Amino acid sequence: MMSNKTISITYKEFLKGEGLDQMDRELLSKAVDAAGSSYAPYSNFNVGAAVRLANGEIISASNQENAAFPSGLCAERVAIFYAHARYPESPIESIAVTASVDGHICEDPTYPCGACRQVMAESEIRAGKPIKIIIGGEKVTQVMEGVSSFLPFTFNNLPKR
Repeated sequence: MMSNKTISITYKEFLKGEGLDQMDRELLSKAVDAAGSSYAPYSNFNVGAAVRLANGEIISASNQENAAFPSGLCAERVAIFYAHARYPESPIESIAVTASVDGHICEDPTYPCGACRQVMAESEIRAGKPIKIIIGGEKVTQVMEGVSSFLPFTFNNLPKR
């Protein structure tokens, strides 16, 4: 028997970031700053990410490319992996991501790749709660409560036998 299912996604959208709370604005600003340290000579696509941990620490990082593609790493994973390595007992509460080209923040939000979304999902499992995700563009910033907002089917457990 076949049945149709529906997935709905709820997120908040802020024009030019107006109305974001102070903590989210600060985190997004750290992500913008991090994009400036990106090493992206092949794509010229600079991504910055910043994570806020439960202990109050903010870790920011940028994408790092390599001529031996795909040896580079996305900003989101650099930030998340460093945060977990540096503060293994402090869960991630939120992450902000933004991208720029030629030194200008992209007008629209730039979403994390599938691999980064899956790493975020695993971070939520480790934390035992959803992570707030802030995706910033020059015109629009979107805020989602949890990775399931843009990755509804995560690889989060082994198949049952």
